[in-house]
Amino acid sequence: MTAPVRFPRFFVTSPAPCPYLPDRDERKVFTELKGPHAEHLNEALGRIGFRRSQTVAYRPSCIGCQACVSVRVLAGEFQPSSTQRRLLRRNTDLVTTECRPWATGEQFDLLQRYLGLRHPGGGMASMDEMDYADMVEHTPVSSYVIEYREPADGLQPGRLVGACLTDRQEDGLSMIYSFYDPEHEARSGLGNYIILDHIRRAAAEGLPYVYLGYWVEGSDRMQYKIRYRPLERLGPDGWQRLSGEEQDALIAEAASRRRTAEGQAGPAKDGSQEQYRFAE
Repeated sequence: MTAPVRFPRFFVTSPAPCPYLPDRDERKVFTELKGPHAEHLNEALGRIGFRRSQTVAYRPSCIGCQACVSVRVLAGEFQPSSTQRRLLRRNTDLVTTECRPWATGEQFDLLQRYLGLRHPGGGMASMDEMDYADMVEHTPVSSYVIEYREPADGLQPGRLVGACLTDRQEDGLSMIYSFYDPEHEARSGLGNYIILDHIRRAAAEGLPYVYLGYWVEGSDRMQYKIRYRPLERLGPDGWQRLSGEEQDALIAEAASRRRTAEGQAGPAKDGSQEQYRFAE
């Protein structure tokens, strides 16, 4: 006799200040990923806009706001821009390794440097090494950490300059969280390079999508996601591809806002990544 399928129980967090848009509150709906069907549940929820945080799948459920939109790149059709092609060439010597989801001190040290410069005072700033290990190792799905290193000297592995915690799904790669050396003058744009590498990996494996998480209209630090073509976003009628004209307009608007921000506060560094945060 077939065992009955248990529908997951969903919960809602209390409102908390939004980390992306000022003067707004965020709220999330979430469920626990556990048991023998955790991977299948995560796959199904991922297709309707949920993200994974350790053993929890969540998505925004904010009152009166729908600014957070799930986006994914069509890996097999991706066409890099001239800037993205230069970025790929500049970092072609990096050595990439798929590692099992096991936290290391070297990764944590890199994360601390990244957070200290890119997200000081953010939700992850107080993480200790145990918190980082929980983030990486507590996974009920197929996950790994991709490390990005400079070439070895023949005796020791090259310096770690980037890493990404990634879930492998049936229909693509889901970038859970990436971080990198934010002060490497010779390798600006490392965050964007990590995304480009994931797109290349997905295409090589015949996986159709790379899930980038949420694009937040109005949040300057989330605009990097619209620079990858072609892009699909999740709406009330399911996943829909952005037209070239629409994406051109969004990219132009983001560039204009960035120039304004740079004029007010000095040059912004390229390639910032979405802050990984889940309200308990």
